[in-house]
Amino acid sequence: MPEQQTPLVQLGATRPLTLRVLGAGREPEERARLERRTRLLAWIGIGWHMVEFAIAIAAGFTASSIALIGFGADSLIEALAGGVVLWLFTGTRRGSSIAERRAQQLIAVSFFLLAGYVSVEALRALVNADHPAASWVGIGLAAFTAPTMPLLAYAKRRLGNQLHSSATVKEAAQTRLCAYLSIALLLGLGANALAGWWWADPLAALAIAAVALKEGRESWRGEGCCDAR
Repeated sequence: MPEQQTPLVQLGATRPLTLRVLGAGREPEERARLERRTRLLAWIGIGWHMVEFAIAIAAGFTASSIALIGFGADSLIEALAGGVVLWLFTGTRRGSSIAERRAQQLIAVSFFLLAGYVSVEALRALVNADHPAASWVGIGLAAFTAPTMPLLAYAKRRLGNQLHSSATVKEAAQTRLCAYLSIALLLGLGANALAGWWWADPLAALAIAAVALKEGRESWRGEGCCDAR
């Protein structure tokens, strides 16, 4: 929208002053730039989550660790959520409220899948009193992921708020959830390796599943866009 020039009269002078008034709404060029950055971050997230998936699954089966296997499953689901964001900002779906709503629902389903899987596996580990072996590879993975995922989540959420995209904001929430799960995994694996507390990681996983369920319900209802969190 072209800028408008509003004349102001300066006292004691005949020459008018002008004040720029910017049109409401984001310029198409600026939105396109934000969409490109959103797609780039989605690709970065997908790439890293696939690396997480491969390492966590391999380490999980080696150590018979339900927490690590669940973490690997979470990484795969998060890669799926990143793919949903790429789908949303590609082709004719850009700016479509119908596509935005569908993307929100797809991300909500991924939250529900994550919550269900982690809950079932954590309860099974508690009931069967499974004692996984120590996994220093898993501890290293969690120690790296815990501080890095919040940074990626913040960048995604900021772009989602700027684009007024609830689906992007919720996908950022799932990236943030990965950081919470990493901390829980780190505590659980560390407690098992150092103190023999095998039950620590399934308990922490149940708390993460509850958060995932809450995020999924909000995304399904269409909540969570453009807030200050």
